[in-house]
Amino acid sequence: MTDGITRRQTLTGAAALGLAAPLLAACGGGDSGSATEPPPAGEELGPASDVPVGGGKVFAEQRVVVTQPTAGDFKAFSAVCTHQSCLVSRISADTIDCMCHGSKFSAEDGSVVNGPARTPLSPVRISVKDDTITTA
Repeated sequence: MTDGITRRQTLTGAAALGLAAPLLAACGGGDSGSATEPPPAGEELGPASDVPVGGGKVFAEQRVVVTQPTAGDFKAFSAVCTHQSCLVSRISADTIDCMCHGSKFSAEDGSVVNGPARTPLSPVRISVKDDTITTA
């Protein structure tokens, strides 16, 4: 019997960390890249007709959520939850919901309605022309 950590234990531990890293990154909040930055101006998000009045749509690829609280009044926010950087995934009633840990944000102004998030969603400037939503 030997004292200390064996080569097999070291390799097994390294492999376990390699497999766990992508799962931990999904809720890590330590991303320093473009995950929290808004998309560049002029990027097309999609059709305005996809955003229901009193609801919204998450444009996951661009990491933007667009709501339409009242007819013709479009609001846009970062779709990256301020709690631990998960993407918000649902708009229900008048809230933008993050299913990772239960945070809810106002569809009207992005403010926190229910934690654990403490910081509002960042606003994203958009324009709507000919049924197309574009970042401004």
